[in-house]
Amino acid sequence: MRQDVAQPSPMPNPTLQIADGDHTRGPTDAPTTVLVYGDYECPHTRALELSLARLRRLAPGAFRSVFRHFPLREIHPHAQQAAEAAEAAYAMQGADAFWVMHDGLFAHQDQLDLAGLERQGREAGVDPVTLGAALETHRFGDRVERDVRSGTANDVSSTPSIFINGERYRGARDVASLRVAMASALGGTTGSGSTS
Repeated sequence: MRQDVAQPSPMPNPTLQIADGDHTRGPTDAPTTVLVYGDYECPHTRALELSLARLRRLAPGAFRSVFRHFPLREIHPHAQQAAEAAEAAYAMQGADAFWVMHDGLFAHQDQLDLAGLERQGREAGVDPVTLGAALETHRFGDRVERDVRSGTANDVSSTPSIFINGERYRGARDVASLRVAMASALGGTTGSGSTS
């Protein structure tokens, strides 16, 4: 009779580890980390971000979300510049400004031209002239490219691409499904309560 031998856990993929400069929301010691590769011009990424926002309201502190840029430049002509604008907000005003910019870009996804980016920048406390200059010179293009390289290393080719506790998640992106997936990643149950 053959005995099954437990295999050692594979080494975590270093490109999925949370790094300095990653954009995170939620407690660093949260039991679950949801890493998203997204595109500001992608309606599916926007829908996922709305689901994650709802989950944050339903269960504050239950998970940490991480956003990495993966602009689909071939089909979304404004995605790269929007990602660079979000990075500019981070560099100029800090993490809170990044999230204000991030949420504003998704909320006004149809206004990702330069004027729209400057409007969102003002909301995040970024001087529009300084933002415009950073966008013109692609000052934060390398930072966006860092995320793209990480995504490519993890076989990301579309957005949103989701990893829950380091494992690729390809399921539905509604609140109830994400809640189940997060609980499953912990080996637990989802609990009760309405998610709609």
